[in-house]
Amino acid sequence: MSLRKGLAIFLLLSFGVSSVVLAFSVDGSTWSTLLTARKGPMALAFLLVLGAWLCDAIRFCSLARAMDRKISIPNGIILTWLHYFGCAVTPMQVGGGPFQVYVLYRSGVPIGKGVAITLVRTLLTTFILSVAAPLSFLLNPRFMNESPFLVGIFYYVLLISILAWGAFGISVVRPDLVKKAGSVLVLWLNRFNVIGKYKILCTIRRINLEIDGYSANLRYLFSRGIGCFTLAFVMSLLHLVFLFSVLPCLIWSIGLEVNYVESFLAQAIFLFVLYFVPTPGASGVAEGGGAAIFGLLVPWSMAGVTAIAWRFFTEYLAIIMGAIVAVRFIGWGTAEMIIKNRRRECDDLELAKSGRES
Repeated sequence: MSLRKGLAIFLLLSFGVSSVVLAFSVDGSTWSTLLTARKGPMALAFLLVLGAWLCDAIRFCSLARAMDRKISIPNGIILTWLHYFGCAVTPMQVGGGPFQVYVLYRSGVPIGKGVAITLVRTLLTTFILSVAAPLSFLLNPRFMNESPFLVGIFYYVLLISILAWGAFGISVVRPDLVKKAGSVLVLWLNRFNVIGKYKILCTIRRINLEIDGYSANLRYLFSRGIGCFTLAFVMSLLHLVFLFSVLPCLIWSIGLEVNYVESFLAQAIFLFVLYFVPTPGASGVAEGGGAAIFGLLVPWSMAGVTAIAWRFFTEYLAIIMGAIVAVRFIGWGTAEMIIKNRRRECDDLELAKSGRES
């Protein structure tokens, strides 16, 4: 998927679903409530977002330090913004990593270590949420009792959590099994013409190289950089605490009673699910699902507005900043090339082999 196409799909789904959500949730009381909204809590929500960005930047700096590399906090904030932008324009939110690796490389971090830094950064958040999400259902059974929709989400979250932890454990203890599984998957995809026959070797080699680099850097990280890794873990927790505190501020601003613990647990569930939504940046699902889940915390007339405001503070602001950075400091053409880089490498190999055969 090209950068332009991903961005177009993201905007279309985000604005389209937001419009539908507002059409079915807004009534007369919504407007009167918004007109009397307090600005103080909304300003606090913005400060919390800034705090979340800073924590994420320090996390990048800590992980780089654990790899015997050094990046500045301003560069860490740029990496944070690019992560949000890259995730917004690619399916399954996988585009943040290539942008980060590119910026790290320009900052003097080798590609292998850059991949490890970005991967561990994502794993820290994912694994914290994989523990917090199932616990949220156990600590607050009301979510399951009041919403059949969330019952399905519970089993989905539980399954993904088990698979994520299992895959991580196997990748650390037996990376050779991951290589074999990757090779089998590539051959299986070739049977359905998803991967061309000339791409098989390229893809398998790429997978094996990534796994070798991943394993080596993880061993280095846990053996020599454990102190910096611990700081990165603490920053990951604080990052989520700051982000999850935005929703209570938004609810507080419209004069409704805030249950901080419930809002925290609801976001842990929802944010974890969004990591595995196939649309670019989880667009559409984030707006519609947010209204459905936040409807358990606020009246339905305010659920849609709350979900969209939450999405604006926690995602859209960083995506906008990431887009500005991508255009001004990287360039749109380079950004497009970063997204397409791996596919182009395999395509070039296929064309070269086809030329030799002919």
